[in-house]
Amino acid sequence: MTALRIAFFGLPLAACLLLQDGHDLVAAVLPPVEGPGRRRLRARLAPTSPLVDLLSGDPAPDLEALLARVRPDLIVSWFWTRRFTAGQLGQARLGGIGAHPSLLPRHRGPNPYFAAIDAGDRVTGVTIHRLTERYDEGAILAQESLLVGESDSWQLARRLDRPSLRQLRATVARMARGEPLVETPQDEAAATWAPDPQREPSGTAGEPGTTARPGALLRVDWTWSTERILRRIRALAPVPGLALELSGERFFVLAAEPAEDYPRALRPGEGAVFGTPPDVVLRTGDGAVRVLLAQLASPGESPSDATEAFDDGAALVCGEAASGGAGSPETSPDETGAIVTGQELAARVARR
Repeated sequence: MTALRIAFFGLPLAACLLLQDGHDLVAAVLPPVEGPGRRRLRARLAPTSPLVDLLSGDPAPDLEALLARVRPDLIVSWFWTRRFTAGQLGQARLGGIGAHPSLLPRHRGPNPYFAAIDAGDRVTGVTIHRLTERYDEGAILAQESLLVGESDSWQLARRLDRPSLRQLRATVARMARGEPLVETPQDEAAATWAPDPQREPSGTAGEPGTTARPGALLRVDWTWSTERILRRIRALAPVPGLALELSGERFFVLAAEPAEDYPRALRPGEGAVFGTPPDVVLRTGDGAVRVLLAQLASPGESPSDATEAFDDGAALVCGEAASGGAGSPETSPDETGAIVTGQELAARVARR
């Protein structure tokens, strides 16, 4: 195999693995987000290869000029979220390839984890694709699927890392060997958009072109089915979580499950402390959910920059805690921002 001269953009773990595979990284530009491998990459990268780390405050370079100077065979992107221009891509003899954590063309965009879970997809996966001037629209070079299961967004993201790296390295290896690649154009009719629920005022994930008020994807409609609400909770977990308020206690739901029993007098959107031992149960359109894990909100603010979710009645659970059946758990953290179990949350609500 002939080693390729690679200009790398993205999280350092993939860069370290490409070096391990014997390729020559002639430049590496790291994004302003945390990720393992930074120290290892610094130690292994050739002194003549520029390393730009935007997290450490390095100034953003003129990428086209940088690429023209290092003359790469290939541009490789792994979790690099900035758009490449035609001029930048044209500096590499073989163009550029990137990895996307969905089965393109489904769930193009910044948060395919949220979109896959929220849409109820049974299967998702990773795609290696050609880089173009438009996000996630290049020809498909390789894909690998896996079952979504009961993962939340963070768990799904971690599960997709390994197949993403595997397929990226395999594609680079094929290119290094000079093997012809099958490049499959994406079917635009099948394309969906995966918005960032914290930033985009989109409607239902997976439905391009829908619009709604800002923060719509951070909320639930309590007339939805239990299964649909649990999908939204998993899609939002662990950050930012589903912002709720019950009897003046503000919190983010991080995990929940169907409630086997609940006060039948509750209406959708109402909640109560119920059962022995006590739980927080929230009425849905066809049943109820039981909170398993929550994060307490700080006074006057919310963790994960989701304060606005508390400012809209659609995000609040109505009703007071039901009287009776509320015992005191062994631990009941008083500090705000703490992660608490559903029963610890129930005790806090009952004391209000």
